[in-house]
Parts: sequence; C-alpha cells; structure tokens
Amino acid sequence: MDFTTFMQQMLNGFSLGSMYALIAVGYTMVYGVLRLINFAHGDIMMVGAFLCYFGISAFGLPFSAAVLLAIIGASALGILTDKVAYKPLREAPKISLLITAIGISYFLENLFNLLFGGVPKAFPVPEYMSSLINVFGLTFSVSTLMVPILTILLLLIILFILFKTKYGVAIRALAFDIQTVNLMGIDANKIIMLVFAMGSALAAVGGVFWALNYPAIDPIMGVMIGLKAFAAAVVGGIGSVTGAVLGGFIIGFTEVVVVAFFPELSGYKDAFAFVFLILVLLFKPSGILGYNFERSRF
Repeated sequence: MDFTTFMQQMLNGFSLGSMYALIAVGYTMVYGVLRLINFAHGDIMMVGAFLCYFGISAFGLPFSAAVLLAIIGASALGILTDKVAYKPLREAPKISLLITAIGISYFLENLFNLLFGGVPKAFPVPEYMSSLINVFGLTFSVSTLMVPILTILLLLIILFILFKTKYGVAIRALAFDIQTVNLMGIDANKIIMLVFAMGSALAAVGGVFWALNYPAIDPIMGVMIGLKAFAAAVVGGIGSVTGAVLGGFIIGFTEVVVVAFFPELSGYKDAFAFVFLILVLLFKPSGILGYNFERSRF
C-alpha cells in the first residue's frame, strides 16, 4: 500500500469515526446523568435521517432546512421518550429502564417498518455535497470533509455548554446527585429533558451525514450503527464527552484500516469494533478517558 492510498484510508476512517462520535456523545451524556444505556438512541438517529429524507423528497425543502427539521424532530422525540417512558421509572431499578429502552428501540423500528416499508430508500444527496475534491492525490467528497469538522465544532459547543453555562453546571451537578439538585431548587426533570434533546440532536446530525455518505436509509439502519457508537462511548470512557469522540474516531479508524490492509476480512468488518472494545475493557475497564470518573463528570 503506497502512502497516498494509506492517507486516503486515514481520511475515510476519520470521516466514519466522526459519525460514530456524533452518536456516541448522546449515549455518554444520558449515561452520565441517569446511568442509563439508552439503546433507543440509534433508532432516534434513524428517525433523524428519515425526517431529513422526507423534508427533501416530500416537502421540497432545501437541504439546510431539512437538516433543521431532522434536528428539531429528533430532539422532540428524545424529550417525548424521556417523558413517556423513562420519567415514570426514575425510582425503578436500572434494569427496568434498560428493558424499556430496548422496547422503545423495537417499537420505533417496527413503527417505521410498518409506515414506510423495509425496502431501503435512496437518500437525495445534494449535488454540492457529493462533489469531489482532489488534494495531493487524495479524493474525497464535500460531505466526507464536513463530518469531522462539524464533529469537532459540535464537541466544542457541547463542552462550552457543560463547563461555561449555568445549564452545564446543573447537568454536571445532576450527574452526581439528583436528589440534592432538586433540594437546591433546580428542576431535575427539565435538565434531563435538555440532555435528551442535545443527545438526540447530535444523533440526528449523525444520521443525516451517514445517509449522505452511504445514501440508503431503512428502519433498521440504526441497530448496528447504534451498537458501534455505544462501543465507541465505552472505549473512550462512558460518561466522558471527549472520550466518546475519541472512541468514535478509534472505532472508525479500526474498521476502515483493518479492511484496507486485510481485504479478505471485509465480511467481518462489523466485528472489529467489538473486538477492540473487548481488548480495551480487558486492560482498562473504565475506558481510555474513564479514569477518576467519580470526581469529574463529562
């Protein structure tokens, strides 16, 4: 493999990892506050992709407006999911929340399968997003370049909210003790709704860019993507926003580079994320950036 091909694969891995990172941040924020693995998160990503699809194809919206529709719709769905399914179980055992999350995941998949069918739909990629750029022999589309830039920008925004705003202080306080936060006059349920809205919005953006780079969507697209994003969150250190992004990049690089070096293993590419997850947990069970998590949230 020559240097140009190697760098091309690095770029592809960086782009793929960015999409995993966007989704992984939602997992890690919800876990950081509620200690809940929201297995419906991958399906919220799917809903975001579908909303953008219908915004463009059915309503004729420009791409930017369709993305905004996807973000608003996914955020609303995240808030509704918390209000209807998770809020009544705040005091229940954690296993009840976990089973509920799995139930919501299956509900969304089957609902969209019933409404829109299981046949993959071709995503209408805007022409300027699919246009190719050639730099020093590397060829990539505009969307491939935009994903990592947008991921880093959104990470900085999330970190600013968490560490420089009063809402961020409330979120981090909530991660330590919900009861104490309520006693201090803060409505914990509203802060939790904010966390679900932020995480779902990021999932929607991840879903839209996934559809741009792999332009076919279907009701079960979020299953494997969501599991890999969850693996990324655990690898990076679940509960750490920066760790989730790092884990996303690592999983993306692993998946692309291993297939590039060993093409005969391409049929097993989905397994590499979980093999890497097992290796990390064997040597560092808290994840790469999970050290001292009890003293510092996010």
